[in-house]
Amino acid sequence: MSEKSKITKLQSVIKQFQDIRAIGLAVFGVIVILVTWSGIGAVETNYSLQKQISALQEQNQNQSLQNNNLQLQNQYYNTNEYLELEARQLLGKAEPGEKVLNVQTSLALAQLAILPSNTNSQSQNPPPKPLYQSNFEAWMNFYFHRNQD
Repeated sequence: MSEKSKITKLQSVIKQFQDIRAIGLAVFGVIVILVTWSGIGAVETNYSLQKQISALQEQNQNQSLQNNNLQLQNQYYNTNEYLELEARQLLGKAEPGEKVLNVQTSLALAQLAILPSNTNSQSQNPPPKPLYQSNFEAWMNFYFHRNQD
């Protein structure tokens, strides 16, 4: 290509951008991009607000359930059955014809079976990991320069 043809081609491109239709199209494109960007921001804001609303509604529902439970508990505390059970436990009372047996605490605790605790043995020997998981962890340790545990 010669120098003259390059200059002619460049001049034709410049004339195209001087045309009012090309300028209008470019302005329209910029406006479309700005409106789209604004719409995406509005959608993101609405999504985060909706998450907050649902979390607060869940918290409100949880509090109302707790309130209902406390009301039921208060109703139970006002019943004769509760008063009778508390009198039997705390005061050693019994209905006519029943006998109350008081057992010393140390004697009662001595008769309990002692269950072996498996928490120590489980924490010392975790179950073996699958091969793919240990391989993946080894690669992650290699890439991120982590020390082996």
